[in-house]
Amino acid sequence: MGSGAISIGLAALLFARVADAANAFFVGAVHRQWWLPLLITPLGFAGIAWATGRYAPEAAGSGIPQVIAATDDPVRARHVLISLRAALFKFVFTVAALCCGASVGREGPTVQISAAILSWHHRIFRAPMRASLIIAGGAAGVAAAFNTPLAGVTFAIEELADAYEQRVALLVMTTILIAGIVSLGLAGDYVYFGAVGEHLKAGAVLRIAPVAGVLGGLSGGLFARLLLNMGAMRDRWLPALREHPVIWSLGCGIVVAALGVVTHLTWGTGYSAARQIIDGTNAPYWFGPAKFATTLATAASGVPGGIFAPSLATGAGLGALLRPLFPGDPGGAVVLLGMVAYFTGVVRAPLTAVIIIVEATASRGLILPLFLAALIAHAVSSLVCKERLYHGLSRPWREALRQGAGEARLPAAAKD
Repeated sequence: MGSGAISIGLAALLFARVADAANAFFVGAVHRQWWLPLLITPLGFAGIAWATGRYAPEAAGSGIPQVIAATDDPVRARHVLISLRAALFKFVFTVAALCCGASVGREGPTVQISAAILSWHHRIFRAPMRASLIIAGGAAGVAAAFNTPLAGVTFAIEELADAYEQRVALLVMTTILIAGIVSLGLAGDYVYFGAVGEHLKAGAVLRIAPVAGVLGGLSGGLFARLLLNMGAMRDRWLPALREHPVIWSLGCGIVVAALGVVTHLTWGTGYSAARQIIDGTNAPYWFGPAKFATTLATAASGVPGGIFAPSLATGAGLGALLRPLFPGDPGGAVVLLGMVAYFTGVVRAPLTAVIIIVEATASRGLILPLFLAALIAHAVSSLVCKERLYHGLSRPWREALRQGAGEARLPAAAKD
């Protein structure tokens, strides 16, 4: 387990460096030739979708649904969903997606890659494969990706494990601790979005948190509902594209390219824009809605990549819209309430959302306001979308695992 955790920390750090370089490469190219995305983004989406479907359908999408499905049948899943082959393709295809401007993050893919690494190590040492190992690996991936060890623990509780047993807790925390130490030792003690030392008075919390919670829950729940039903909507409105996933991905790439060229801000993870908004930079009012649309189009295309970082960026855009409504209150705190509310609305994991924001911004003085906004957003989102996003996306992978190892490589979601 120790060697696997060390490998997870190293892999997460390498992935972060390569992903940041890919994003910077694309942004630099766009600054030199503004029209370039109109060509390479749609073609890149189509090419990645074709290669994913042809060589590694198990690498499609976020990666978190695959890890959730793998806990149902760890022995079979380690040969397919969390195999080292799937991890390598996930790495390459996610970096390729960032190179062509996709609105994706590396955190979801890091979860799948980390689970695959831990599975591979236990296979080498002939250790029994259990769901707890997959949970520990995936949670360590979240911790290493954001440099947020507590968020890794809460993510394991809320998303990866239906039943959280004591022995799983010890395994998860040990794996996260080792992976986190490796990442911390090499990357340093950095705060992902920069430190926010602002506070809110009780009266301000009672004014801002409910507004942020309701708006974040509505918009985040809408994103989850649209993504879960995108295949059905496409089949109803564009039935000819059901058997042509590459053309569908090309169309999604056109949407992402057009919005990016018009806005100049929606490429990649959205990390830089989110950090600037938190620091007080006035963002265009359309940044949040535009990032919402590009992230939805990217996720619907099926190209490998996560939605964690883009959702946080969209939430920052929501916070930027809220900030003028409360001009007398600390702007950074208002933005963080918008971030946590929207992110909770999307993934319906309020504890994870709060801990990620607190650890990623060192905003310990805002824990209670963040919890209030997150709980309200969770309740509102559940009214908009009954099913939790990642668990809904994991259903095709779970069905494929039940059918057998051969079929598990190509579930219906990957064919569509």
